[in-house]
Amino acid sequence: MTVLVTGSRGRVAATLLGLLDAAGVRARAGSKNPADLAPPPGVDTVRCDLTDPATFDTALKGVEAVFLYAEAAHVGTFADRARAAGVEHVVLLSSSSVLAPDAEENAVAASHLAVERALSAAAETGAFEVTHLRPGAFATNALQWARSIKDGHGPALPYPHAYGDPIHERDVAEAAFAVLTEPRLRGSSYVLTGPESLDFTDQLAILAEVTGRPAPYTTVTPEEWKNSVAGFVPEPFADALLSYWSSHDGRPTPLTRTVETLTGHEPRTFTTWAKDHADAFRPVVGSRSAGARGVPPARAKPRAWGRVGTTDPRPAGARGSRA
Repeated sequence: MTVLVTGSRGRVAATLLGLLDAAGVRARAGSKNPADLAPPPGVDTVRCDLTDPATFDTALKGVEAVFLYAEAAHVGTFADRARAAGVEHVVLLSSSSVLAPDAEENAVAASHLAVERALSAAAETGAFEVTHLRPGAFATNALQWARSIKDGHGPALPYPHAYGDPIHERDVAEAAFAVLTEPRLRGSSYVLTGPESLDFTDQLAILAEVTGRPAPYTTVTPEEWKNSVAGFVPEPFADALLSYWSSHDGRPTPLTRTVETLTGHEPRTFTTWAKDHADAFRPVVGSRSAGARGVPPARAKPRAWGRVGTTDPRPAGARGSRA
């Protein structure tokens, strides 16, 4: 079996490539910019830009299974080309936001829902089997606080007590590996969560404990937060995030045991994730940040949060399209 892994600069996809390679499953790393990739030795790379159908046929040649990011622009064409190439199984990295009552109107959830529906329609015609992975909040969302924590002032939060179900990116990759390699798991939709429901203050407290550094925060109004990210987060996405956080303000998130069912182990805790990524929140030894010089640190430029409830941030220096 050959598996095309799209979005291979993403943390989940990069981890999945390593898992497939270690298991002796032939994998092909697809990306909009394959020259930037560093897959395991022996893993081929290919240009696969999910916004450019001209790249689809080459990427899909000889492929039996696909790990697909939820890019809605040309998903119908991708499904058609996958069927023509003989693809048997597509595993979609979707989002639990598709289950929200306002999913069709929510700017973030709607794109995932559109991809799910297009692939399901293709599956109903016998084109291939499709499996939907629906993670909630990625633990890696916390990386967007790294610069402000390094500077000593912490993030500005409109809903500090908004709960999430942070899931380690490796657990998502291992769930994807399971459904790609176990035929009995194909064809279903799986909601993936971490093992704990934590609000933002809980996550910051864990980061402080793990890193040994303060992880404070300030509370701002939703409008103040929206204005602060206006240059980086499109308004519909900012509104979707605020709606998500508001709906989870003070309300613990329901959890599932799906990761354990698929992988055979309990999902990793946020504390484990924080230990794995602790260096991202610590200043480089010898650096002279504004705060270290006694000058009030400039507010760090915010990074876009991606999609409601879930995102897959790029490794540092690789923040472009997921394709």
